[in-house]
Amino acid sequence: MKTSFNIAVLPGDGIGPEVVNESTKILNAIGEAFNYTFEFTYGLMGAEAIFKTGNPLPDETLQICKESDAVLFGAIGDPSFDHNPDAKVRPEQGLLKLRKELGLFANIRPLKTYSSLIDKSPLKKEIIEGADIQIFRELVSGIYFGEKFTDDEAGYAYDVCKYNRDEIAPIVHMAFQEAQKRRKKLTLIDKANVLDTSRLWRKVCKEIAPEYPDVELDFMFVDNAAMQLILNPKQFDVIVTENMFGDIISDEASVIGGSIGLLPSASIGNENALFEPIHGSYPQAKGKGIANPVASVLSTAMMLDYLGLGQAAEKLRQSVEYAIENKYVTVDLNAEQHYSTSEVGSFIADYIKYSEKSYYNFENVKIGKSTIV
Repeated sequence: MKTSFNIAVLPGDGIGPEVVNESTKILNAIGEAFNYTFEFTYGLMGAEAIFKTGNPLPDETLQICKESDAVLFGAIGDPSFDHNPDAKVRPEQGLLKLRKELGLFANIRPLKTYSSLIDKSPLKKEIIEGADIQIFRELVSGIYFGEKFTDDEAGYAYDVCKYNRDEIAPIVHMAFQEAQKRRKKLTLIDKANVLDTSRLWRKVCKEIAPEYPDVELDFMFVDNAAMQLILNPKQFDVIVTENMFGDIISDEASVIGGSIGLLPSASIGNENALFEPIHGSYPQAKGKGIANPVASVLSTAMMLDYLGLGQAAEKLRQSVEYAIENKYVTVDLNAEQHYSTSEVGSFIADYIKYSEKSYYNFENVKIGKSTIV
């Protein structure tokens, strides 16, 4: 069994470097606890790469990613680009290109509610308690990658949305296979009453469905799905959808759990994989030590699963749940008693190595007292 892994680390912009730092800290703790070795190779991407090289994805960074066992990514985006519609080079172009170059066709976003955080959600407890959803978003086709054109003089622009069968089938198979492991229900979200591309998605799903007779397949228009996620999220098990709909729906779903800082993601291809929190770069929090590292840390757990280190991944998730249940969290989850980004990361790393046999007084953590004995 392989025990040494080369991880490409792309801290990115805003709070990206801070949350990724906690993930690498925790990977080192995993290595110590399970006798694995993680070698980190760092690369520039996003606004930081533009500022330093003029390119949102330098060739050197792309090569680092291609030679790695997995890619750990922070966040992308900067206000100097967000508010400049004339900018020709943008940070997000680096991430889109990286997905395409690495063939990362499937983005997987799990949503799970934590009992101790249900009161942080804007939705009622009885609506969200027990919600557990896996969203599969196609990642390298559709309107984001279609032909684009702007005629400033005429005030005219278009973006083309295109799909073919070979771009749809692989992620549909992945979603069916995931549903088989869970509650055996798959929902395709589309707009088949209007869009030809959505009608193609439905056709491909119906053709594939007989290969998974134990999975119930249903369909939902995206506008209704956006409403149903708020009205009754527990009706969903596994969702599969195209690129733009998946981008929007998964961000909407993030509020169900109480904080966008909790949600991880994995972007998977045939030969490569990238793991990142779904939150943005949150530039207002940069350098303040208030960013929630949990989404990045849970993305790291998904990376451990991908690398075949299931026992380590489960220990990491248990450690995160322990921190959350005992309110060892950042300010977005507990305004009265909270800890810094690095303190939360250190707490999780320590629990991985020692569980309750550590220098933290875990009983005092539970009642909100000093944690060092």
